[in-house]
Amino acid sequence: MSNNEIFSILEKDAKLTPEQIAAMTGSSAAEVSQVIKQAEKDRAIVKYKTLINWDKVGNEHVWALVEVKITPQREVGFDAIAERIYKFDEARTVYLMSGTYDLAVIVTGRTMQEVAEFVTRKIAPIEGVTGTVSHFVLRRYKEDGEIFDSKEEGKRQAVIL
Repeated sequence: MSNNEIFSILEKDAKLTPEQIAAMTGSSAAEVSQVIKQAEKDRAIVKYKTLINWDKVGNEHVWALVEVKITPQREVGFDAIAERIYKFDEARTVYLMSGTYDLAVIVTGRTMQEVAEFVTRKIAPIEGVTGTVSHFVLRRYKEDGEIFDSKEEGKRQAVIL
């Protein structure tokens, strides 16, 4: 058993118990539990997440990818501005990027107007931010390896052995 094997299994399905993972890896539940507890303590496992298709539960969200161009600050580079942005609840994800812009920020809100106001009132005025470009998500097909609305679901045929 390797720790990476346990982490890969958990990443695909965080609801599995240590007993189930132990059966999959050929190790004991106690060993699996210890690996998980240590990884949580070390923040190698950062969070257990449930992926919700909000459109299906009647609570639609607007998602946007906001490109942020910034001037790095002396001695802290991009980190200080990234920290200011990731502390906002609206910023779901913040990545430092290579290429034409510096930060990619995934933002959510109830409406396009709410997201636009967040960008113009909270991100754009930050000292060192030199520009933003917002791309609104029109439809999520796949996220974190999961397909949202597969047209194949209803067309699967039973396999007879």
